[in-house]
Amino acid sequence: MGKIRILLADDHAVVRQGTRELLEREDDLEVVAEAGDGEKAVHLAAKHSPDVAIMDIAMPKLNGIDATRQIKAANPRVSVLVLTAYDDDQYIFALLEAGAAGYLLKNVHADELIRAVRAVAAGEAVLHPAIARKVVSRFAPPQPKRGETNALDQLTEREIEVLKLAAKGLKNQDIARELFLSIRTVQTHLSNIFSKMGVGSRTEAVLEALKRGWLMLEDAL
Repeated sequence: MGKIRILLADDHAVVRQGTRELLEREDDLEVVAEAGDGEKAVHLAAKHSPDVAIMDIAMPKLNGIDATRQIKAANPRVSVLVLTAYDDDQYIFALLEAGAAGYLLKNVHADELIRAVRAVAAGEAVLHPAIARKVVSRFAPPQPKRGETNALDQLTEREIEVLKLAAKGLKNQDIARELFLSIRTVQTHLSNIFSKMGVGSRTEAVLEALKRGWLMLEDAL
């Protein structure tokens, strides 16, 4: 396995420097580019195709929400991890709708950030439980019912089982244990799900499945 390639986007050079030094202490993490504004973040994401883009919200030229939207539109495989001082609902929802895979506040411990980078790179979600419940409630259909296009038209029964367990917050090893599969098989199923749904993370997959009516609110709580 190669290193997880990271793009840092924050308008404070000191923050970028500190974050880079923290991440590059880990043998499996590598910062390949830094951006001090949103426009440069979009450009560098297209140039370097990082595995993870760590994104602040308030940046010059282009804010983190619009930058995330453009990065995900150009390359859905880039996992965006928001690292910000803002915890307002409007920012959380806007960034997740734009395609962010995770949302952390800048007061997190160093080991939490490192775990989050590895998690989103593996296609896992990184949301505080309280935020996750609000997000699920926000994106679920008002009157849950199956969408006109049935999930089985696109996903296999096993993929739906994996998606439902991912929606409940289970990690890959937990899903593997629950379904008596290998972790590698779970990762393959998730990769197939992301490809079929046109998303780059389990957060996006769950939210999209809720909006399509493939998952019910109770499936994600």
